[in-house]
Amino acid sequence: MQRFSMRSFLPRAIARPAARRPRGFTLIELLVVIAILALLAGLVGPTVMDKLGGAKSKTAALQISEIEKSLDLYKLDVGRYPTTAEGLQALAAKPASAGGWNGPYMKGGVPNDPWGNPYRYANPGPNGGIEVLSLGADNAPGGEGENADLRNGG
Repeated sequence: MQRFSMRSFLPRAIARPAARRPRGFTLIELLVVIAILALLAGLVGPTVMDKLGGAKSKTAALQISEIEKSLDLYKLDVGRYPTTAEGLQALAAKPASAGGWNGPYMKGGVPNDPWGNPYRYANPGPNGGIEVLSLGADNAPGGEGENADLRNGG
């Protein structure tokens, strides 16, 4: 008499599962993923860069405002704003002609603008008052966008 087992009635795939090899990605799959990433970078990249540039302009405007406040404190103590020759360094180190100087007026010294250039100072400025100026990313007069000049109210 012949013996039958349950195994002989099951299809071969169920009875003996084949050993599976780990499967890698095909070249087509990799190219599709790279194309999708490139498309996303092309769409999102310019927006992120615009936001970053706008942040530098806002930072420069805030720094100019802080410098202007420090200049006002200097004027309260000394009785005048620093001359153009004394410059913004008068906020960090006492000029020889500044009686009543009670600084430094800016903690950590006078910062550079967000593009690494020193702020420009004039007393009197073109409009009569003091002027604190950043020439923007290109460090040249005029310009638009990130290259635009930033100055205090006068």
